[in-house]
Amino acid sequence: MAKGDDAVRRKKNKAQRKKLNRKSDSSTVSARVASIIAAKKRRKAGKRRICQGMCFSLPTPDDPFNERLDKKDISRREPQKPKPSKLDRKVSAKRKDSVATKGSVLGHNVALKDEQKKSVTLINNMGKSRHIDSGKMEIQQDGKKVGLHGNQEQACKSSDFPSKYLILCLKAIEDTLYPDGTYNGEEGKRLFVNPWGIEFWKCYSAGKDILETSGSSSDFEQIAWIASTAADVISRREKEGHLFTGPFLLFIVPSKEKALKVRSLCKPLKAQGIHTVSLHPGASIDHQINGLQSCEPEFLVSTPERLLELVSLKATDISGVSMLVIDGMESASGGCYLDTVKSVRQSISGKPHTLVFFNSFNNAYVPAVQSLLTGLVYRLSLNDSVASQSAGIIQSIHVCSSKEERTMKGIQALDNAYSNQIIAQHLKVLYVVGKDNNIQKLVSAVKFKGYSISISSYLNSMESGNSLDCGGRMRPTVSIIDTENISCTDLGEYGVVIIPDFVLSIDDYLQILTRMARHTVNGVLHSFLTKDDSQHAGPLIEILEQCGQEVAEELRNL
Repeated sequence: MAKGDDAVRRKKNKAQRKKLNRKSDSSTVSARVASIIAAKKRRKAGKRRICQGMCFSLPTPDDPFNERLDKKDISRREPQKPKPSKLDRKVSAKRKDSVATKGSVLGHNVALKDEQKKSVTLINNMGKSRHIDSGKMEIQQDGKKVGLHGNQEQACKSSDFPSKYLILCLKAIEDTLYPDGTYNGEEGKRLFVNPWGIEFWKCYSAGKDILETSGSSSDFEQIAWIASTAADVISRREKEGHLFTGPFLLFIVPSKEKALKVRSLCKPLKAQGIHTVSLHPGASIDHQINGLQSCEPEFLVSTPERLLELVSLKATDISGVSMLVIDGMESASGGCYLDTVKSVRQSISGKPHTLVFFNSFNNAYVPAVQSLLTGLVYRLSLNDSVASQSAGIIQSIHVCSSKEERTMKGIQALDNAYSNQIIAQHLKVLYVVGKDNNIQKLVSAVKFKGYSISISSYLNSMESGNSLDCGGRMRPTVSIIDTENISCTDLGEYGVVIIPDFVLSIDDYLQILTRMARHTVNGVLHSFLTKDDSQHAGPLIEILEQCGQEVAEELRNL
């Protein structure tokens, strides 16, 4: 063995002897010193308590050697709460990279039960569906569990207030247009507390088409709320994994000036990933085609003529539009503008959410609105005028020579309403009669035509079932009330109201006119007068002129 190796071995043996001596000496130290030595060794080994995060365990008088370290009860440890997704605050500008956030549907926390998994179908507003295995899904809101049936509109109903992202979009528009804070809206209120905007959001969340009857075109606050609501819906659906290959919002305007105004109000949302393009005759069509090919806009603002031209050239595809806004019913082009809007609507497949600004009370525009809004609608107006509340309701006043002719024409009006299939889809008919009138003759005449009768309990408590016509179609039930029960009757569900014997005061007539047909644009109010009712002719003519409807020559003569 070499000398060097022998020296190394002696040195190693000496170190081992010192180590053994230290162990023998530790037995003579006190328990406190021994516990400190043991704790030091554990710290060097990285051993720590579970409940103290990165703090290493320390000995205690009851457990000086930390022998109970591994016997801690961790059953009470609360699970870590999920952090909110960034998509709740901001939409990514790169939409193709967006993915659904696990455990969230439309911004709500969703609890999944693995033991009872079922297939859930999520349906978008275009009618397309996708199936996912999500088990029983429950929305946690305010401590209550609300079942989720897979419909996005139903999910929107579960929220009573606009989302934080929607308010963020409103603030972005407000701050961009008024950076110095000089915005002076209605009574100095901010955009997010605008009464019209809150009502619009509620109507849109309910899934109904909207008829705006304030009597004016869209203003700054209304455009801001429409754009922000659309951006919020895009954000919600991107969380579910939906990708939009075409425009989501289509805003139809009558002129270049209005198109530029709408685009300027939507431009602040570009920072949130929402791109807006305006199309109008003021720019060359080649320039607009190149612009549409270079980007995929979420919002499209256009005049109907230029839009149809670009659609015919296949420069843009509007078949998948989810939200349609039509403004400018009073435009100078009149009927030509409405015909072009109808052609645009036919290019959209499915049934998008539709908002129509009915800013002209002329009776000539009613058929165009009826063709655009075919289902149930929600009337939205903060204007209490008679013309605004009765917009779209046709007032038909007949002058008769005798009471028999009056009854006969009332039955004829009922037949005409029933033969109109558009109205008959959601048809409810109401007869308003005098308290002291003998209604037996009216009931017999209506039943003779094959209609069922529902008479108010204030009269006879008579009620019969539905009836069928010779073609097997269900005839509508005709309700009859007296004049004293107008105030306590829900007139909003009746699309056709017939007053066979004009025994009403003008106040009662206005009450019926402004409260009826709240969910349809096919409302008709029939009134029948004789020479004995000449005192009502003057006020009725004033109401017709105020609502922009034609006045029959017979009524003027009366």
